[in-house]
Amino acid sequence: MQTVDTIVVGAGVAGLAAARLLARAGRRVVVLEARDRVGGRVFTDRADGHITDRGASWIHGITDSPVAEAARAFGMPMVEFTVGGYQPDSRPLTYFDAAGRRLEAPAVRQYADDVRALNATLVDVIADAPADATYADVVEAALGTREWDAERKERVREYNDRRAQEQYGVGMDGLGAHGLDDDTVNGDEVVFPQGYDELAQHLAEGLDLRLAHVVSAVRWSTTGVEVDTDRGAFAATDAVVTVPVGVLNAGDVVIEPPLPERHRRALGLLRMNAFEKVVLRFAERFWDADVYGIRQLGDEGQWWHSWYDLGRLHDEPALLTFAAGPAAVATRAWSDDEIVASTLAQLRRLYGDAVPEPTSAVVTRWQDDPFSRGSYAYMLPGSISADHDDLAEPVGGVLHLAGEATWGDDPATVPGAMLSGHRAAQNVLGRAIPVSDLWA
Repeated sequence: MQTVDTIVVGAGVAGLAAARLLARAGRRVVVLEARDRVGGRVFTDRADGHITDRGASWIHGITDSPVAEAARAFGMPMVEFTVGGYQPDSRPLTYFDAAGRRLEAPAVRQYADDVRALNATLVDVIADAPADATYADVVEAALGTREWDAERKERVREYNDRRAQEQYGVGMDGLGAHGLDDDTVNGDEVVFPQGYDELAQHLAEGLDLRLAHVVSAVRWSTTGVEVDTDRGAFAATDAVVTVPVGVLNAGDVVIEPPLPERHRRALGLLRMNAFEKVVLRFAERFWDADVYGIRQLGDEGQWWHSWYDLGRLHDEPALLTFAAGPAAVATRAWSDDEIVASTLAQLRRLYGDAVPEPTSAVVTRWQDDPFSRGSYAYMLPGSISADHDDLAEPVGGVLHLAGEATWGDDPATVPGAMLSGHRAAQNVLGRAIPVSDLWA
């Protein structure tokens, strides 16, 4: 059995951040990672000469973002792409109505104004909502304050459902009422044309990484921890466990003794979502050159309603869409070809014969990934943002949970993962350290 000071389970951004800070503080740290790569759900595919972020893509607001600061320090190019937060306008979007007709500018403005008006009302409605309310409940309550006709209400209701799906990978009837109340974007949104995984690679430099080590159990006591893997056991004074909540909920990593009741309650109110990407590359562009994305309203867009122009990243005709929530669940057993054909059918409904066959396609399968069991966490009804942070409370002074699902201020994001790793490192050391030490 190998003995170190601290064991970090998981080489995603949270685990790498914790390990890097602890190692810089002089601790002997080993990072155990089940995959054959670092990054976790930050995963860049470079096959066939293309750069495709299969996992995280955006920084949703670079103002005061530690990831943006780290990216600048590491020399990672960033491209502004402010549509990732599912704004109703903010940048040029081509809208099509429920009949597949292009919406004129006045109609788009009215639609966006309605969305913003309801969002303003939702702030107070969510604050007053009972703990077990769903996001659908609070949207209906807010719509009840508006003297709009049925069609106008339906479009805004639809917007909020699709926003929930695209932001959290679940329909608004399955999302806790407070599940989107932290959904704020501070500053421009950006993406990484050279791939998000450069962040993980920089954070991993100099660390003792043990790839392809699948952890099965973490045993803790007030005197230390032991971690079992398929390649042997490790012992340490303390451990930082960063595996996704989907893995914890599935029992793939057994924690003994079980987590305290407070942690178990919080974990029971979080689930991994169903959220997949579909990237289509074409020989030539068939959509307007000056738009960031394409959206369609109405029932035909129940699954495929938004496509984003990736050409601004790599100067190539490419569109990104999401199978999110119900679409991801329904198409989970489909082949890649079937999924591509389904989204192409909707594009051809809007653009007709101008839509050719793609030259290539990428379809992600995070739901079937045994080391994540989904893309990121969302809040069930009954959960509040503080539940995320409850998971991060140190256990027995030796066990620390980290990861995007443990950061209440900005969950489901790479900044949230990074900051959770920073918090875990501080808890291990028992003192404050600047997050900027990650890139200094």
